[in-house]
Amino acid sequence: QLLNILETVARYQAMRANPEADWTPRVKIFAGKAAASYTRAKHIIRLAGDVARIINHDPVTSDRLKLVFLPNYSVSLAELVIPAADLSEQISTAGMEASGTGNMKLALNGALTVGTLDGANIEIREHVGAENIFIFGMTAAEITASRARGPNAEAAIAASPTLGQVLAALEQGYFSPDEPGRYAGLVQTLRHDDQFKLCEDFDAYCAAQAQIDAHWGQPSAWWRTAILNTAGMGWFSADRAIREYAADIWRVKAS
Repeated sequence: QLLNILETVARYQAMRANPEADWTPRVKIFAGKAAASYTRAKHIIRLAGDVARIINHDPVTSDRLKLVFLPNYSVSLAELVIPAADLSEQISTAGMEASGTGNMKLALNGALTVGTLDGANIEIREHVGAENIFIFGMTAAEITASRARGPNAEAAIAASPTLGQVLAALEQGYFSPDEPGRYAGLVQTLRHDDQFKLCEDFDAYCAAQAQIDAHWGQPSAWWRTAILNTAGMGWFSADRAIREYAADIWRVKAS
């Protein structure tokens, strides 16, 4: 979620700097719940709300960029969101996602996936084709190697003026004018203890989003990719999974 928020802020800043450019309209939908004791996750949810309040009411950008956070995400809410989505954001740090089924449901419903090589994204790429998914960022092995070398966020920030501007806006309270220092601690964590390597993946993620914008500008190509995603997702059928469990684990004959 945080990487997506950072890119949203970067997009907002770029739109304000060049409002006459041909920007691809975006509505970014965030959802989820934070465990009661997970303070950082709650802080990130608050950041999403603060960013939404600014960009959704900015007359320069509000007709082309919106951010929405859906509270109390549930199966019933997913039934409304998943069929309507055009893009599935599966952007966990490689090697750190317990594979779920949300990305499968979104791809089956025709949403194109942008993501790291993590969890079921790897299998989705195998079955829909590498040309029909937007993969970015370091691999799990590269993440491990980066951690072994030690902190590198400051170098990544120095190499990315865009990221530097985003962090400065958060640090200076642009999105929390009632409490300017609200996100200073979060930014300091990114600068000095970026365990999830967001700073190092940031530019690659922004580049992937630029590819997505370009692809959206070719409707026939987008719909072709969406159809191929749906068609390629048959392997994820529960029927196939149960047959394999029956044969390989339960050692029973499937009827």
